[in-house]
Amino acid sequence: MDIVVTGAAGSVGREAMRALSDHDVTAVTHHEEPDLDSEVLDIEDREAVSDVIAGHDAVVHLAANPDPGADWDDVAGPNIEGTHNVYRAAVEADLDRVVFASTNHVQQNHVLGGTNDVETLPDRPGAITAADDYRPDSYYGVSKITGEALGAYHADRDGIEVVNLRIGWLLTREKLRDLQTDSEKVAQFSRAVWLSPEDCRQGVRKATTEPLTENPLSVNLVSANREGYFSIVEAKCGFAYRPEHDSAEVVAADVSSTDD
Repeated sequence: MDIVVTGAAGSVGREAMRALSDHDVTAVTHHEEPDLDSEVLDIEDREAVSDVIAGHDAVVHLAANPDPGADWDDVAGPNIEGTHNVYRAAVEADLDRVVFASTNHVQQNHVLGGTNDVETLPDRPGAITAADDYRPDSYYGVSKITGEALGAYHADRDGIEVVNLRIGWLLTREKLRDLQTDSEKVAQFSRAVWLSPEDCRQGVRKATTEPLTENPLSVNLVSANREGYFSIVEAKCGFAYRPEHDSAEVVAADVSSTDD
């Protein structure tokens, strides 16, 4: 399978490259990376995007401004125009599938009460499924909703398979443990939306290569966190995602080792 990974130099991008290493993968980055053989381009350059995607079977589109605090002008170009370019190129190249890196920020205001401040997180947030209404907490979230809408349009009109991965907070175990010394709400938030590197790789790999139960398919991609509020049922049913990690166990193991 020939796959393009945009945003390959980012944290999720590097996990995606590892996850798909058994396939022929073309990495796309915004700048040259000394440790990564990649095609360097601006995702807003429509012609360059079309050229790099041609001849492939699928694209994992991760390139974006990932800052939840970004202003509109900072996300409109890379996150909306760039995603539009990827879908146009996918249609032109007759790709089978687009895996789009969406975000939990498209629904976070179900629990944050109209603000992107995690200090407002309730002690017991209600469960959020991928089918629940959009409630973005930022312009970043709005830009990703637009990306999901583009995917739905091209899935219906052009028959491309589309997976919207609403990616949680990808953190190493060490970083997750470090966040437990932050404010109580930040610690709680990190445990709720944590995505382990291993679960990230599994999710990206299966979203790209496994059969889908529906199209387009939107799923929450987080680990199996007992304190989580984003449902992963859609990912389990949609492409057999089976997360192996739980933030509570990571934190408890750290506390246990400290006690010892």
